Amino acid sequence: MTARLSHPADPARQPAWRLGVFSALAVPLAGAGLPLAVYLPPFYAQELGLGLALVGAVFMLSRIWDAISDPVVGLLSDHTRSRFGRRKPWIAAGTPIFAVATLAIFIPGAFGVKPGAVWLSAWLAIFYLGWTMIQIPVAAWAGELSSRYHERSRVQAFLQVATSLGLLAVLVLPAALDQVAVHTGVAVDQSLKVAVMGGFILATLVPAIGGALWLVPEPAAPPTVAVDGRVARRALLAAVRNPLLLRVLASDFAVTLGQLVRSSLFVFFVAAYMGRPDWAALLFLVQFVFGVFAGPIWLRIGYRLGKHRTAVVGELVQVAINLSLLLVTPDALPLLIGLTIAQGLAQGSGNLMLRAIISDVADKHRLETGEERTGLYFSIFSLTGKTATAAAIGVALPLVAWLGFKPGAVNAPEALLGLKLVFALGPAIAHAVSALLIAGFSLNADRHAEIRAALDARDRGEVPAAAE
Repeated sequence: MTARLSHPADPARQPAWRLGVFSALAVPLAGAGLPLAVYLPPFYAQELGLGLALVGAVFMLSRIWDAISDPVVGLLSDHTRSRFGRRKPWIAAGTPIFAVATLAIFIPGAFGVKPGAVWLSAWLAIFYLGWTMIQIPVAAWAGELSSRYHERSRVQAFLQVATSLGLLAVLVLPAALDQVAVHTGVAVDQSLKVAVMGGFILATLVPAIGGALWLVPEPAAPPTVAVDGRVARRALLAAVRNPLLLRVLASDFAVTLGQLVRSSLFVFFVAAYMGRPDWAALLFLVQFVFGVFAGPIWLRIGYRLGKHRTAVVGELVQVAINLSLLLVTPDALPLLIGLTIAQGLAQGSGNLMLRAIISDVADKHRLETGEERTGLYFSIFSLTGKTATAAAIGVALPLVAWLGFKPGAVNAPEALLGLKLVFALGPAIAHAVSALLIAGFSLNADRHAEIRAALDARDRGEVPAAAE
């Protein structure tokens, strides 16, 4: 007899306070992501004098290391067995690694050295290792907090709200420091802004980790076998051959690609095409403010339509929003503000539902094979998102440059039109592809209920019906 996958007290609906405690884990993790992409590279290149080329190479290599470590941690956490659970030991071990590396990267002066390329490379590698040891087990744990179809969407909605709050806080901190400088006359340099963001990550990390480890129970784990090369290869091959998983991954890749094409060009569009650089940061902030409300809105829709249909609707809404950007002209700032608010309210609708679907796909895999692969599946899901992030920047920026756009220069109307077309049509096409990929997804609420019934029957020692 195998152990029950679901927690003995697995309720139909998790208490809101428990989900709030658990989702607080997303605040420091989300808060760390934005500075890594936006603030740290220019800080090390300009303030610390390492140069753009060297810093770019270091950050690129560190992301490759990050991508490699994701499936390794996911697979190992699936096979971890301890009296504390499967995910909690990894999170607990990763926390001091992540914390010390955050201090070293964001506040290098605390170590009394002037950072060079070797320092940055080493600490980024340690940082990403600690981050992965927390992020991947947290994602898998979120998928296992409940075995219920709609409850999994609710868990992801809580996490999305916490993620939006973390991103919002990190966006607000530099702006708040600038306002302090304006009103006090005290200069605020880039190193202080980076240090404050690092302090925010550390200040939210400790209580979030402590609360989750202490107050949120982890579901019981099924028996497992030791991990060796053969087991790892078999698990990875099974994952890449799973047609349902591949559809979810491809759909999420398209979602993330569309989001990041828009984000990477947002400031250029507002500053250059609209001619309003004074509105660029504010509009970016407005989008994230309204993004806080996106999770609850799309969760309600998901209750009525189911996960994959809600993902399709959310993606089509984003197609409409991005196509509407074609109607924006430099004198139509109110229209752009309205579309930015709409984008915030639709933000992450597809990601939310696709993340919840991953756990359902893992349930189906477990029924068919007897193997628990939730951690591995979420690690591949994370890897797909990171690949899409790199692809978006690698496509959008060279494309607008090829069309003649030059940041900070006086651009010809044709170049500005090219920027507008890529900014609007790139995300619209990506979101349309995402909707097409997930439309007609076979693992709906009724099918998942059958799978869970069969799993529960097997967990009780009964012989299940053959899986489809």
